[in-house]
Amino acid sequence: MLTSELRENLWTVSLDGKLALLHSPERPFVTVVRRDKQYKASRGTVKETVTESERWPLTRLEQEGETLVFSDGTHALRAKLEEVEKGVRLRFEGEGGWAYAFRLPAIADEAVFGGGEQYRKTNLRGEKVVNFVSEHIKVGTILEKGLLPRLLYQEKEHAGIGSYAPMPVFVTDTGRLIRFDTAADGYAGFGKEEYSFVYDSCPRSLTLQQGNGYRELAGLLAGQIPNRQYLPDWCMDGMILGVQGGTQTVLDKTFAMLDAGAKICGVWSQDWSGCNRTVMGYQVWWNWEADKQLYPGLREAIEKLNARGVKFLAYINPYLVKGSRLYEYAKEQGYLITRADGSVYHIKSTTFDAGMLDLTNPAAVAYIKETLIKKNMLELGVSGWMADFGEYLPLDCVLHDGDPRELHNLWPVLWARINREAVDEYGDPERMFFMRSGYTGVQSYAPLLWNGDQHTDFSKDYGMPCVMPASFSLGFSGVPMVHCDIGGFFSFLKLKRDEETFTRWMEMCCFSLVMRSHESIRPWANAQFDAASVLEHTVRLTGIHRALKPYITHCVEEAKRGIPAIRPDFWPVMDYGKSRDMYSYFLGDDLFVCPVIRHGARRRRVCLPKGEWIHFWTGKRYRGGRHSVPAPLGQTPVFFRKDSPYAMLFYEAAGQGER
Repeated sequence: MLTSELRENLWTVSLDGKLALLHSPERPFVTVVRRDKQYKASRGTVKETVTESERWPLTRLEQEGETLVFSDGTHALRAKLEEVEKGVRLRFEGEGGWAYAFRLPAIADEAVFGGGEQYRKTNLRGEKVVNFVSEHIKVGTILEKGLLPRLLYQEKEHAGIGSYAPMPVFVTDTGRLIRFDTAADGYAGFGKEEYSFVYDSCPRSLTLQQGNGYRELAGLLAGQIPNRQYLPDWCMDGMILGVQGGTQTVLDKTFAMLDAGAKICGVWSQDWSGCNRTVMGYQVWWNWEADKQLYPGLREAIEKLNARGVKFLAYINPYLVKGSRLYEYAKEQGYLITRADGSVYHIKSTTFDAGMLDLTNPAAVAYIKETLIKKNMLELGVSGWMADFGEYLPLDCVLHDGDPRELHNLWPVLWARINREAVDEYGDPERMFFMRSGYTGVQSYAPLLWNGDQHTDFSKDYGMPCVMPASFSLGFSGVPMVHCDIGGFFSFLKLKRDEETFTRWMEMCCFSLVMRSHESIRPWANAQFDAASVLEHTVRLTGIHRALKPYITHCVEEAKRGIPAIRPDFWPVMDYGKSRDMYSYFLGDDLFVCPVIRHGARRRRVCLPKGEWIHFWTGKRYRGGRHSVPAPLGQTPVFFRKDSPYAMLFYEAAGQGER
C-alpha cells in the first residue's frame, strides 16, 4: 500500500507501512551539485579526479498539480509522481550541466544487494558502489602503488574497485527495490543513517517498490526491464571445452575427450581469427575472420565436430587490431571512433593497439552484423561466441552520433544489442553468445553473461570465490543467467592454476547453468581439463552435468521470469542476518552447493538451510544446521532437498540409482 503525505515543506512516502522517502528542509531529498571531472584511461580502467565546487540543497517543496517542485530559489527539480505495481515512480525534469544527489532513509540493520556485478561482498551496506563501466581491477594503471603486489601475490586492497557491469538497481532484505533510470557516471553510498545516490546528470526516474520475498522483487524488476536471456538446448548436454592452437589441435583434443567418455557439447576456440603472442601470454588476433594458416579447413572441421554432437564456438569484440586486414578496411570506410583531429583513436590492450568500431555509426553496425557476424561466423557454422569487452569507450573520443560521456555506460548494451539483432535476423535460435560487460538492459539482449576475468587461484577478491558474490549481485540486479570461466583467465609469474585448482573450479561449474573452460592467458603454465590427474574428474563431472539437464532447464525457465538461477544461502528466508556462508549457493530451489575454495582442503564446513537434505555423493541425510562434510577431490559438497520433485533425477545423476 502506498501512502504519500505532503504537509507544508515535509514530504513522506511509505510503502506497506515502511518509510521509503523523506524530504524536509533539514534533510532535503535532492541537492544540485557542480562536479568537475578529469579522466585518465589506461587499458580499460579509468582513474577520475573529482572536484566538487558547488552544492545547492533544494530545501523548498511545492506542488503544482501532479508535479512536485524541489527548489532553492536558483535551481529546481520537477518530479511527477505516479503509482506503479507495489510502489511509486518519480519522473524527473532537471537542469542540464549539473549533477544530482539524492538521499533516501536507511533502515537499521538493513542489508543492500545488487548494484550490478560486485565481486568483493554481497551486502553493500557501508560501501561506495561506483556506477561506471570498467575493468574489474583497481582503477588506475598496473604500476600504481599496491596493485602490482596484489596481482602477483594477492595482497588485499579494496579502494576503487571497478565493475564490468554496474547497474543502479538495488534490493534490500526488508523488501525494498530501488532503481534509478540513468546512464550517468556516479555512485551510491549506503551509510548508517541514509543512502545517497549521486549522478552526473539528472536521472529520468526513480522507482521504489516493496515486495514480499526476493522472488516477487525479481518479478517486479523483470516487469520493468524485460529479460530475454536463453540457453540453446545443446548448451546443457555437457561441457564446452576451451581449446586453442589450430584446426588439428581442436579436433584431436575434442575427439580424445569424447573417446575418453566425457560429455562434450561444444568446443570454444577464441583464437579462430589468429593468435597474438604478447609479453602477457597467448592472446587473440583481433581480425574477425577465420585465420587460414592457423585454422585451415575450418568449415569442414566444424562439420566433423557437429557430426559427433559438438558445436563450435568462436570469439569477437568491438575492436580491430591495428595493421590487420579488417582494421585497414574499417579505417578506410570511417567505421572507427576518432580523436578530435580526425585520427583513429587507438585503444591499448596489453602491448598492442586497436581501433574501436563505432557502434553509433549505422554503416559500421551493418558491417558488424552482415559481414563480421553473419558471414564470417554464422555462415561458417559457428554456433556461439564470446562477445567480449564493451567497457573501453574513451570519454574524449568523437563518435558518429552522441556524446561518449553519456554513452560510456550504455556501450556494452549497444554491443549486446548488435550481436542479438544479428542472431535474431539470422533466424536460428540454436545460436547464442555470452558477454562479460553490461549495464541496465543488457539482459534484454545477451543470452548469457559470464563473470569476467578471474585470477587462476582461490583469492577471494579476484579468484574462484568471487564468482559467487558476483553472480548473486547480478541476480539481484535483474540478470538471472550467468556463468564463469572454469579455471579463470589471468595468470602471471607464480599466479597459475594446478590440477587441484582446476578440478575444484570444475566441480563448482558442474552445478551451474553452463560448464565452459578457459585455457587462460598462459595455457602452457596452467592445468587443463585433460591433465593426467584431472581427466577422470572431467569425464565424471561432465556426465553429471548432462544428467542434470532437466533440472537446469527448469532453472532456465524460471530465469525467463527474472528469477536468478544462482542464489545466496539467505534467499529463501530473505534475511541477510541468517546468512552463514557467502561462498555457498542455491542452484534453483533444490540444490545447495558448497564449493571448496581452499587449496589442500579435503573437508568443508557447511551450514545447510532449514529442512532435510540429501548429500549428493553418498545419499546420507542431513538436517539444516552446521556440519563438517568430507570433500574429496572431485566431490565438492552438494545437497538436494529430500522432498524435491527432482530427487530421483539427483539420485540418478550421482550414479546411485533408486533408493
